Amino acid sequence: MPDAPPHSDQSSSGRPFRERLALSTMGTSPVSMLTMMNDWALHLASAPDKQISLARKASESWSGWLRYVAKGCPAEEEDRPIAPRPHDRRFAHETWTQAPFAAMAQAFLLAEDYVDHATSDVPGLSADHDRAMTFLARQMMDAVAPSNFLATSPEAIARTVEQGGMNLVHGSAALARDLGATLRGQGPRPEKAVGRDVAVTPGTVVYRNHLIELIQYEPATSQVHPEPILIVPAWIMKYYILDLGPNNSLVRYLTEQGFTVFMISWRNPDAEDADLGMEDYLRLGPLAALDQVRPATGAAKVHTVGYCLGGTLLSIAAAKLGRDGDDRLASMTLLAAQTDFSEAGELMLFINDSQVSFLEDMMAAQGYLDSRQMMSAFQMMRSNDLIWSRMVRSYLLGDDPAPMNDLMSWNADGTRMPARMHSQYLRSMFLNNDLASGRYEVDGQAVSLRDIRLPVFGVGTETDHIAPWKSVFKIHGLAHADITFVLTNGGHNAGVVSEPGHRRRHYRIHTTADRDKALSADDWLAAAGREEGSWWPAWSRWLAGHSGPKTAAPAIKGGLCGAPGTYVLME
Repeated sequence: MPDAPPHSDQSSSGRPFRERLALSTMGTSPVSMLTMMNDWALHLASAPDKQISLARKASESWSGWLRYVAKGCPAEEEDRPIAPRPHDRRFAHETWTQAPFAAMAQAFLLAEDYVDHATSDVPGLSADHDRAMTFLARQMMDAVAPSNFLATSPEAIARTVEQGGMNLVHGSAALARDLGATLRGQGPRPEKAVGRDVAVTPGTVVYRNHLIELIQYEPATSQVHPEPILIVPAWIMKYYILDLGPNNSLVRYLTEQGFTVFMISWRNPDAEDADLGMEDYLRLGPLAALDQVRPATGAAKVHTVGYCLGGTLLSIAAAKLGRDGDDRLASMTLLAAQTDFSEAGELMLFINDSQVSFLEDMMAAQGYLDSRQMMSAFQMMRSNDLIWSRMVRSYLLGDDPAPMNDLMSWNADGTRMPARMHSQYLRSMFLNNDLASGRYEVDGQAVSLRDIRLPVFGVGTETDHIAPWKSVFKIHGLAHADITFVLTNGGHNAGVVSEPGHRRRHYRIHTTADRDKALSADDWLAAAGREEGSWWPAWSRWLAGHSGPKTAAPAIKGGLCGAPGTYVLME
């Protein structure tokens, strides 16, 4: 029988009204939103200089748009009063350069720029409310873009004429299907089968407790480095993002480079696991896995890898082991993982005490945070690409959904987060930044990242909205270690899944020794050399450089079942 977590005596919240309200708002705090809006409105009302600036901008924008329309909406870029932001593809189609649609697009872009100016740099407004109000205003403007509506989208009108309205018939059917799935509490379903299409690297589940299954992968070479690799993935999603198809599996790549690889596969918790906390994840996760890896291989030391939230947990484990004089770790690799949350990106915009309290009320009613509730927040960060453009393609243009690739299918295979754990994570990391400040406690005693005195390899990605690379970079000022840092192009997931041969990949790499003078993120960027291709080979060479000479590959001893195991299949 797997080890069960200790049961908490924590009683129910006793706030049934707040729980129902939180469920109805999907955990969004109306108090937080109103406070932010009122703060902005009051500061704007008391800033006549800002009001004059806004009036001047409105006049200039209106005059520029009238001149543009009076000229007949010329297609030349230099005649347009405003250009779209970089990567804004809403008006990229050539039909948007023709009247009257060109006039609509320019009017919208000017209005969007005006709203951005109105919510930014308001004298006296706190930096947090300034950024949050600007972000919220952009979301509102994204929703009313002319590209989103049939009557104002030349592409949708042309498609409707061309197909005699059949695109709208298909789009209506897709809308009805999606609405029905939403009402039933269902999201997109993964199209790739786990164990057949993805998560196919041969291996064996060699250990199981209440929270994890530990997979040991079969060696792909006759000889391997003596130090095995233990990977701690995030439990916000399934582990197999690091073991997708045969051509883009990080696990398979490592085994082919002569490493023995272990992977933690997290259990998908339900309401009965509501009392699982961060310390349960630490004790039953990386610490329990470490206790299994060394006996299974006879290794003296273990390379460790943490991805996203798993990297944060691994950092806590490494700090605890360093504090306790435990020297089992050979190195630590952090993939898009934060240890200092003072600049944790756009997720921080709406994480405050009021918001976290509402999330806690919602989780108290459910026992967990559902993956769909988490994904909605991530999608808002890139609403044009992930929400509105998809709706336009499906509901207005009537396009069939494109087949899911490996990464998209994994993204649809969501998990839940236990209420207690997620509350502790939000409060101790995002709100209080306890880990970076040396206040985070393990076994009743604070741990310090300064006790991490082993080689560190860090990876940040250029367009990461979840763990911005400059936030990931902060490990340089926290650990007592030589740190090799890589900045690769791509986002939070695609930048990590960057197999050799992937087109248009590049990265920068630079090592900062513990004895070297500190570098800011911008100084590091100037010092780091640019390399073309995947960063995986550079990491493999780094791992090999911190490993012993190769020996005969160890046999897998015993086992509970074959990979990918049972926990990854839990819905």
